[in-house]
Amino acid sequence: MIIMLTGGSDCGKSHYAEELCLHFDIPRYYIAAMMPFGDGSEQKIERHRQMRAGKGFETVERYTDLAHLSLPRRGTVLLECVCNLTANEMFDGQGNMRDPYDAVMDGIDALARQSDNLIIVTNDVGSDSGEYTFETRKYIEVLGRINAALAQKADSVLELVCGIPIVMKGERLI
Repeated sequence: MIIMLTGGSDCGKSHYAEELCLHFDIPRYYIAAMMPFGDGSEQKIERHRQMRAGKGFETVERYTDLAHLSLPRRGTVLLECVCNLTANEMFDGQGNMRDPYDAVMDGIDALARQSDNLIIVTNDVGSDSGEYTFETRKYIEVLGRINAALAQKADSVLELVCGIPIVMKGERLI
């Protein structure tokens, strides 16, 4: 089963995703895609570590190339999050940009083949009308394409609004 969780930033997606994982088989893998860049990301990473402490997750820090990640055995996989994975695949350390669509989708397909349940966290993007740099506009466009493709693949799609899961496709499992 593939479950996609989307919504704005800090809307409760991560908390809901972790609670959902607890209703599925072990082992539980947490694929952490956020690269630690500076104090802000370090604090967010630590907050997420504390949130999942004692819940039986095996954390796998993997920032790119999910297609070649091999999990020890099948179970429940939580990918946190597609936004970071997309940025990591899109921009290299030298400021070069490439289309990350295939790398992200191939990686998620590889995770789906290795899991009984795959829970994917992503952000809603593109619904505002802000003025952005060329690179940011390209990122929003490709993340929108990725999110649309993931929603097609997913058995259930839920949007979190103020911590409340709203079913967009499939069913609410908890």
